[in-house]
Amino acid sequence: MNRLLPRRLSLPLLLCTVALHVHNAYAADDEAPAMQPVAMVMVSGGRPSSLPMQIATTIESIREAQITESINAVDSEDVLKYFPSLTIRKRFVGDYDHAVLASRASGTGNSARSLVYADGILLSNLLGNGASYTPRWGLVSPDEIDRVDVLYGPFSAAYPGNSVGAVVDYRTRMPTKLEVHARLTGFSQQFKQYSSNDKYNGKQGSLSVGNKVGRLAWWVSASHLENDGQPIGFATKTVSDGVVGNAGPAVTGAVHDRNPSNRDWLVLGATNQVHTKQDHIKLKLAYDVTPDLLASYTLGYWKNDVDRTSSTYLRDSRGRPVTFGPINIEGRQYNLSAADFAPAESDLEHVMHGLTLKSHSRGSFNWEIAASVYDYRSDVTRSPTVATDGTGPKAGTITDLHGTGWTTLAAKGTWRPTQHIVEFGIQRDAYSLRTNVSSTPEWHEGAVGSRVSEFDGDTRLESVFLQDTWRFAPLWKTTIGGRLERWNAFGGTLANAKTVKHFANRSETSFSPKFALAYELANTWEAKASVGRAVRYPTVAELYQGAIVEDTVINNDPNLKPEKSWTTELSLEHRLKEGLVRATVFREESKNALYSQRNVNVTPNVTNIQNVQRIGTVGAEFAGQFTNVLPNFDLNTSATYASSTIDANTNFPGSVGKRQPRVPKWRANLLGTFRPVDSWSVTLGARFSGRQFGTLDNSDINANTYTAFSSFLVADLRVRHQFDKRWSAALGIDNIGNKKYWAYHPYTQRTLLAELQYDLR
Repeated sequence: MNRLLPRRLSLPLLLCTVALHVHNAYAADDEAPAMQPVAMVMVSGGRPSSLPMQIATTIESIREAQITESINAVDSEDVLKYFPSLTIRKRFVGDYDHAVLASRASGTGNSARSLVYADGILLSNLLGNGASYTPRWGLVSPDEIDRVDVLYGPFSAAYPGNSVGAVVDYRTRMPTKLEVHARLTGFSQQFKQYSSNDKYNGKQGSLSVGNKVGRLAWWVSASHLENDGQPIGFATKTVSDGVVGNAGPAVTGAVHDRNPSNRDWLVLGATNQVHTKQDHIKLKLAYDVTPDLLASYTLGYWKNDVDRTSSTYLRDSRGRPVTFGPINIEGRQYNLSAADFAPAESDLEHVMHGLTLKSHSRGSFNWEIAASVYDYRSDVTRSPTVATDGTGPKAGTITDLHGTGWTTLAAKGTWRPTQHIVEFGIQRDAYSLRTNVSSTPEWHEGAVGSRVSEFDGDTRLESVFLQDTWRFAPLWKTTIGGRLERWNAFGGTLANAKTVKHFANRSETSFSPKFALAYELANTWEAKASVGRAVRYPTVAELYQGAIVEDTVINNDPNLKPEKSWTTELSLEHRLKEGLVRATVFREESKNALYSQRNVNVTPNVTNIQNVQRIGTVGAEFAGQFTNVLPNFDLNTSATYASSTIDANTNFPGSVGKRQPRVPKWRANLLGTFRPVDSWSVTLGARFSGRQFGTLDNSDINANTYTAFSSFLVADLRVRHQFDKRWSAALGIDNIGNKKYWAYHPYTQRTLLAELQYDLR
């Protein structure tokens, strides 16, 4: 059965098992403890992780075969959904702008507290922090994934302070011989919420071809995704905001509900129903310059056409839909603005490049030089600003992000004297944000008009790091390292139609030490301890995105302090005859955490990004993997407890003692895979998250409504059949019980998936 083990998405536990197995499979031979059965994780032609697998801390992994067998993976972020302590806020298939990665002590509103890479190319969008700045998941197709590794916490000096939550590293396929992969997937959900009741369907197709001829390996892949997502927004009016009286035309159809603060409100219709068409093309080249020197190049192209539509529940006395103007509902007058049911259209074209030159000799020294560019070649959104009956032109705005993107440059070295692995390097990461909002006489296809608003800015992080992993005794190993960083923010500009404001340049320097220690208690037991500091600097959007009112800048603070966090974890791992269990306790203390909040110390109160003086988190994590716990049945499970509270907050004292937003006390995953015969597998998974809050003062007491954050228990099913060496098919159901749950927006309800796969390798 060892042959089958790597094919399980035995994920949550994979966390432990593969964590340690991969650790040893890809570390130096002299770093692999004898107790590790390396064969369980070896994949022919597999690519080694870029994570520092030798560090004595929690690293979890999953392989291609495990993904294929056990996960209904349509988007690349799907492969992470059973990892311990990780949550992906994915609202629908193809959700390109809100799928935030959350970790142990970081919620789904903190996108800048984790890092995502693909083959060393940065996919994390560190231009901002929040739902609109998610990793560029679309630049990785599930079909090309060879393995995914996750490093929990800021315990490697090789990564900047954004690693405080987790570092995710996608390693994609490079062939050693001719390979062809093709997949067709269809999916459908019946969505019911308020007065919305409809079926939403989607499809995806992908094709990949690769080969290695002589010194040159190449890989070309293309995928197309088209999906109608369910409505993820709703037009609402708080009942108490209505003016009592008979003014305005009477309408019917509004749905009574309560908002997160438990106040009566009316749901007037469904909004933000997204139709997305995404195309992804990637070219990868790898050339053996010499037997010990590899040059590689990656070109990725991603195009997304998005239409956002709305549907009103309201009807006038003649039964006609009502979407704008004054209305009267049950003796109260309200006004529908242009924004209540506004549609929008977006056209996006993003391009990434990655170039690497890397030595891989068997000697004691190796080096690597890598550069990458992520370019918003075109990123335009159009939306109306006035509401009409549809008979005339609708003025609107055009939001253009052309010129936005980031670049990275790094030079690294690894020196392996006896009993040591010394890593060092120098890095430069630069981010540019360009946001130009213009008027247009006709929102759908009108020409660009005058400036409405604009904000621009740049940040740059230059770093050097050094760390040494030293096996100083047969049963002991330690890692000691540090990272010195110099941060600059410059070019900050904020403008409206009449005024332009320029902000002063800033720079700061910080040092982040790292330490880890491991001890093999016995042949099957290992204890680990890790501690690390992380400095997460403000992003361009946090510094400069705001507004100008009467020549005064509001809604932003260009003098924000960086977040500074200390994270500690202690782990005990025990390898069973067929499996592994791990128990981890962790603690994180963050000072000057960056959150949008209301400053009650000024009049009038101002809501913007501010520093929260101190947030503390303590917790525990359990993960276990059990092979053949019953005949032909593997079980994987994980559970995480996190108590995360706001300990000090001068600007908003009402939040002190409250729970950190979007960090639940309990999370758990379970995955069981049964193989009645070699050609069939049946996998049942379950994902649980406890109650969350969306506000710093935890005033959102009603969790089961639009804009709230609810608990959930969701089960998924995947049945897969391997017809022969090349053909396979799978049927899946996500959210079997049709659970209705919220993370501000509604998640998908019961979704059926069907998949046909062809593989030649």
